[in-house]
Amino acid sequence: MTAAATDALYKETKPVAPIGIIAMRGAEELAAKIDQYLVRWANENGFNDQSYLIECECPRFASGDGKGLIKSTIRGLDLYIVIDVGNYSCTYKLFDHENCMSPDDHYQDLKRIIQAASGKAHRLNIIMPLLYGGRQHRRNYRESLDCACALQELQAMGVDNIITFDAHDPRVNNAVPLMGIDNVIPSYQVLKTMMRTFPDLDISPSNFMVISPDEGALSRNMYYATMMGVNLGMFYKRRDYSRVVDGKNPIVAHEYLGETVEGKTVFVADDIIASGGSILDLAENLKKRKAARIIAYATYAMFTHGLEQFDEAYANGTLHAVFGTNLTYRTPELLSRPWFHEVDVSKYAAYFIAAINHDVSITKVIDSHDKIQALLAKHHIQN
Repeated sequence: MTAAATDALYKETKPVAPIGIIAMRGAEELAAKIDQYLVRWANENGFNDQSYLIECECPRFASGDGKGLIKSTIRGLDLYIVIDVGNYSCTYKLFDHENCMSPDDHYQDLKRIIQAASGKAHRLNIIMPLLYGGRQHRRNYRESLDCACALQELQAMGVDNIITFDAHDPRVNNAVPLMGIDNVIPSYQVLKTMMRTFPDLDISPSNFMVISPDEGALSRNMYYATMMGVNLGMFYKRRDYSRVVDGKNPIVAHEYLGETVEGKTVFVADDIIASGGSILDLAENLKKRKAARIIAYATYAMFTHGLEQFDEAYANGTLHAVFGTNLTYRTPELLSRPWFHEVDVSKYAAYFIAAINHDVSITKVIDSHDKIQALLAKHHIQN
């Protein structure tokens, strides 16, 4: 956010209500960074705010039952609840056994805190970067629709707005057409981090390509290719629909559609790296096609099956780098890997809170298109 944009936001418009931020368990780091930006901007414009963070707790009984507790008043606040449903590092005791919190546990705690708010907040907003149930976004055969059901439940509980990042399928917002949902794509932050990490990166069409890992990720990769002015290719996942393994139909083969990648740097963007099998298979396929180097990005870098395969791929030159955001839990082991590079999205989340709190369009606060074009122009000049 430029100084001029900050001045315009805080001096020309008024907030709908004072801000309050509640960090659910496991989301404290992200919420603290967001709070720092908001406090700084407010203080630069004549306010004397110290922090917007409100302490909360979801204690559990030995039987596993829980409750929500907000430790200070939230009456009349424009309340923002930050939650990371993917943080499995949080634990609780169940009959003297240590349990890792699942997305279901995090979601239940969110509902407990909403209940504890008791309708006293002026407005209730949820910042849920990793959308709960987002991977189960459509029905095949006789299946549940977890994400749609959760969104409807939150709407019924009085939630006004939900901010999520890079939803697996943004069409889930059709479940609640009358509730505010913003699906934020941090494309500028990704490109900025990549170009800072590799300042000598040649992003000319003859030396750089964007590849979509499957048809579901085509739109996000098409955006990168369009903004960067480079060619786009894609892989088609051929699946075995007669079997279900780990909740999904196993991939039989990756079929490539596009021009040659020989001698080029390839950028692949997706929303989630879970086990990482698809990215590794894709990288091996591209390497066989003589790609110079492969850079992968996932908004949520989970690595559910560990890091060893990626260590091996990096060591043998199959995979050059992996970028991931700080919107969900990253293990200390992941953060220490030389091939992993973190994309900080906390400032972008703060932009959205500031815009919503002042009831202005986010494009008045930050225009990603213009910022990306300025970033690319600067990178071309430097190279």
